[in-house]
Parts: sequence; C-alpha cells; structure tokens
Amino acid sequence: MNLVIILPGFFMFKSEVNTKYVIARNEATALAELIVSEIASFLAKTLHEKKSVLLTPELSHKNFMKKSITIIITFLFFTSSFSQNKFGNPEVNPIQIQKTFGDWSAYQSKNIMLSRDFIALDISSKEISKEAFLDQLANGNFIPIRLKSEDAVYYYKLFKIQPKTDTSIKATINQIGFDAFKNYKMEGTAFPSFSFKDLDGNVVSNETMKGKIIVIKCWYIHCTPCIREFPQVNKLTSAYKDRKDILFISLAEDSPEQLKAFLARKPLSYAVIPNMKEYMNESLQLNSFPTHFILNKEGLISKVLPNFESLEVALAKESKL
Repeated sequence: MNLVIILPGFFMFKSEVNTKYVIARNEATALAELIVSEIASFLAKTLHEKKSVLLTPELSHKNFMKKSITIIITFLFFTSSFSQNKFGNPEVNPIQIQKTFGDWSAYQSKNIMLSRDFIALDISSKEISKEAFLDQLANGNFIPIRLKSEDAVYYYKLFKIQPKTDTSIKATINQIGFDAFKNYKMEGTAFPSFSFKDLDGNVVSNETMKGKIIVIKCWYIHCTPCIREFPQVNKLTSAYKDRKDILFISLAEDSPEQLKAFLARKPLSYAVIPNMKEYMNESLQLNSFPTHFILNKEGLISKVLPNFESLEVALAKESKL
C-alpha cells in the first residue's frame, strides 16, 4: 500500500491493485471508509494466505507484521496530513518566500498584520494563543505565513526558517515579533495618565477624553515612515469627522516652534501635543515609530498598532462597538 500527496489540497491513495482514489480535503468520511475497507480487505487476504502457507509460518508472520505496520503508519500519516491542512494551504510557498530578504519583506509588509485579530497555528497546525504565537516569533526560528481561507477569518501559521535563509530575515522577524508581543501585552490596560496642552492651547487629559474613542499617533519630525502616512491619516480623520465620540490626537517629540514650522508645510489633522519625547520613552516605553494607540470609551488600550494599514482596520472595528 502506497501513499502519494498531491498539492495543493488533494490526496491520492493507491491500493495494491493500483486503484486510484482522489479525495478532497473536506471528504473525511469517505477517506475513513476507504482506509477501513482497504485494511479489512488486506487482513482478510493475509489471514487466508496464512492458512495456505503452513510450511513457512515465520516468513508469513514477518510479512504480515511488515504490511500491518506499513498500513498503520500510512493511516496515521494520512490522517495527520489531513488535520494539518484543514485550515487551508499557505498563500505563498514557505520555502520559496525565504529565498531573498526582498521577497520576504515585500510579502510581510503587505500580508502579515500581527496587530489584527487572527487564529494562530504552530508548525504542526495546532491552534495556539496569539501570545504564544508572537512569543515564538520574537524568540524562535520561524516565519509567519497566512493560510488561504474562504471566510473573513485570518489564519497565520508558523514555518521553520531554512538553514540557508538570509540572517536578516530572522533578525527582522524577531524584532517585529518582539514589538508585536509587547504591544499585545498592553491591550486591555489603562493608558498612562497625562494632562498636556496641544499647539492651540487646549488641555488634553485622561479626564477630558472620558467616554470617547481616542486615536493617538506617536511620531517625530525626522521619522520618515511617520510623515509618509500623513495623507492617509488625514483622510482617516475626514472619514470620521461626523463622529463626535472619536478624537484624534498626536504626541510628538519636537518643540512647539519646530512643529509649527514643519506642519505649515505638511499639515496633520490631529491635535498635536509637543515635547512628548520623555513621556513616550518612559511612560509608553516606545522604541519604534510611528506607533498608534486606540483607546476605548473606558480609557483602556484597545489596540497598539505599527502603521496606518493596521490602524484603519482596527478603528473600523472599534467604531462599531
């Protein structure tokens, strides 16, 4: 009895008489019936042979044991493969995507959003917590790949980094995983208390923001990614301009004079609070920019996000709660 796996998503099972069966992944019942039938047929045939080959009991016994073990191992491997693929196949080849840092970086930036809600799977396709998944990315030797799915649910699975993979890929993933893990651990906690004045002299504090959804952008003038997303975040504030329960504020490291001169050339439609470097370093413990926070109406951190794309998705969800 032989087993051949046909990718993607189908299996081929060949019996001793060379009968071929092609079975879709979701036809588990038919698969079980087929294997049971094959085993029953084999056992009946073998028992019949044992009765007729009385002169070579040792040989018959060895043959029986060998074929029985082969069937059992094949069955276990087959059912294991089915279990691992029930979530869908990887949307890219996990090995091919590791060929160059450029290929991986392009895929990761467009397809992996660790801040969003997703179902996390380990290398054996076992469902694990998001916290465990991010911890393994931060400290292990894995890449995350999204699995294909027909619904709106996101499935991310861990795959081993190959021995000859560019070391920059592992270093980047470990850093991304570390940041995502730290951000995830902040969710559900209270945003550190503060009371500051924005560039227009308005007082912004935890008290003045009670009962509202707060979107906070952390940035500084010389942060290229921070400035690059200005047009997108400005469009976002425009999209929610009629929502009086949603406020947009930004914390900037720079002085009021520097910010006023800069914003005259590159406008930002957030309330801007200057001189926030110490607060962001010590109270928020930020080490990457931009970083976005979404606070719920209870003043708790709902999401901590690394870019506009993830912010847009998270705010759309929070605004509907």
